[in-house]
Amino acid sequence: MKLKTIPLLLFPLLGFSQQNNSTPIDSIKKTNIFMLGEVIVTNHQNKDTLNRVTSKTMEAQNKMEVSRALNLLPGVSLTASGPRNESMVSVRGFDLRQVPVYMDGIPVYVPYDGYVDLARFTTFDLAAVDVSKGFSSVLYGPNSLGGAINLISRKPSKKLEYDGSLGMINENGYKGNLNIGSNLGKFYVQGGYSYFDRNSTRMSSGFVLMKNEDGSERDNSYRNDQKISFKIGWTPNKKNEYVLGYINQQGEKGNPVYAGSDTQNSLLAKPRFWQWPVWDKESYYFISNSDFDDKNSFKTRLYFDRFKNILKSYDDATYSTITKPYAFESLYNDYTYGGNLEFNTKIIPKNDFKIAVHFKEDVHRENNVGEPIRHFTDNTILIGIEDIYKISNKLTVIPGASYNIRKNIEAEDYNTTTKVISDYPAADASDAFNTQIGLFYQFNETQKLGTTISQKTRFATIKDRYSYRMGTAIPNPDLKPETAVNYELNYTGKINDKLSFQTALFYSSLTDAILSVSNVQPGKSQMQNFGEAAYKGIEAQLNYAILENLSFNANYTYIERKNITSPNIHFTDVPNTKVIGTLEYSPIKILKLIANSEFNSSRYSTSYGTDVPDYTILNFYASGKILKNFSFDAGINNLFDKNYSLVEGYPEEGRNFFVTLRFFSSN
Repeated sequence: MKLKTIPLLLFPLLGFSQQNNSTPIDSIKKTNIFMLGEVIVTNHQNKDTLNRVTSKTMEAQNKMEVSRALNLLPGVSLTASGPRNESMVSVRGFDLRQVPVYMDGIPVYVPYDGYVDLARFTTFDLAAVDVSKGFSSVLYGPNSLGGAINLISRKPSKKLEYDGSLGMINENGYKGNLNIGSNLGKFYVQGGYSYFDRNSTRMSSGFVLMKNEDGSERDNSYRNDQKISFKIGWTPNKKNEYVLGYINQQGEKGNPVYAGSDTQNSLLAKPRFWQWPVWDKESYYFISNSDFDDKNSFKTRLYFDRFKNILKSYDDATYSTITKPYAFESLYNDYTYGGNLEFNTKIIPKNDFKIAVHFKEDVHRENNVGEPIRHFTDNTILIGIEDIYKISNKLTVIPGASYNIRKNIEAEDYNTTTKVISDYPAADASDAFNTQIGLFYQFNETQKLGTTISQKTRFATIKDRYSYRMGTAIPNPDLKPETAVNYELNYTGKINDKLSFQTALFYSSLTDAILSVSNVQPGKSQMQNFGEAAYKGIEAQLNYAILENLSFNANYTYIERKNITSPNIHFTDVPNTKVIGTLEYSPIKILKLIANSEFNSSRYSTSYGTDVPDYTILNFYASGKILKNFSFDAGINNLFDKNYSLVEGYPEEGRNFFVTLRFFSSN
């Protein structure tokens, strides 16, 4: 089923990132946040503009994919898996296996490899996206080695509220969405529908033609994503809330062929002709909060998540036949179910104490067409405690600890020669302890200082332990968890009514890192716990209201990653330096103009040293209110048609244009 949609690359409405406190067209209301879906350590955390992107910012800068919305934040780098056409992010150097993704506190990452293609997660129905870096709440659950990402949905506050959009983008792109909600006092409902479709993306005129890519429109770069979300809530009183939710995502995408010049890359001589006709995700969840009295409450999150995926590898660029030895059709049919129970008590003076229990079962089922299905099942349990101890009005201490255990229940091997399925040898259960502590000092209402230390772990994924990686690797079922100790010193200050500033220094020490070791057997690698590494850097953000109708916002990230174990093997995908700046001007009340620029330094694409050069791109947006309930937006992304890449051989889109008509209910 093919719909019409618009791409995400960017688009207008207003300000830069969540640090901008103005609203996108003054009369458009701020979307209400579903607070039950938040997972926060302290009540001021959700105001931290280093770590949150709101819906008004995503709309203002046309960020229709979660990955590109997150890229607005310091400490977060937009990355990509070119060979799989997946959009991802890195958080202070940690990838999505180490920074899991949640929806209203419920895990939505793929059971098999721990990753998730964030381009498939659109932002149309979100109220905010939160990032916890290093010092993340233990209440999230296991595997948050480098932090956590939480997508937070909306909650209506009025009897009727709605918003939506219709838009177009060159070339041949369309998008549309509708959100509608109603709050009737004790009951509320919130629903959303969106579609996003592009036949192709446009390449920069500066692209140098390659063997498998002739420029102009990027071959096999189509995409289609549709999403339905719905939830119903019951609030019998101010202290209790019960919510049932449902999300259905249906996606399909092409996979552009490698278009680089790296002679050591096997895809240069043997390109992949891949398409993904199915990338579907379906989630059911129940979230509740019950306050027994003024000091004791109980929260639950229960969920069932299904993921279906079909990958077709074709013979050639006609994408019509699957007959050659390297061609195949692969099917995933996974599901996850579980929940967490959280008890919160304030019975001890000056303490806000929480204890949580998590259970999660991941089931992965895979096969190529013509082969039997292999089954893999993991169980993960966590018991965690967290306390907020307010020593004084200015000083707060937050300790936390958890015990995590993962047990493999089932793992099947398949011999392609004998056509026989057998069980892998039973692996021992893997366990780990996580501990952390944070100290926060509030100088006054506008200035605060914090320091945190956290020891976090990540269990090896099913893919880490059991994948043959198309015949090039040896499974290792007994992989141990990898460990990171994260240190941070942060400061937030409002200098005056016009100027505010935030910064954080961070350092992470990794041990038992899970890395691929080459030639364990001739020509074959294996994932092993042998890596040691250190990440360090700084992030900062500045917001300056130059005039009442003119503001400037900028953020800066610098990160160094050192491979202590093997200094000659490079860490990939993360630039050392990223800078984003945005200038917003409103010459009249109904018109907003935005200029946005982003710089990324060079980054490695391969561990042996292939890199992509630095780049700077400029975007321009304009948004005008045309009637009481309508606004019209237009913009240009990559204004100077820069030819740049996140991954060598996979160029990003060149100059492109878009227009969008927005409609919304009145305040």
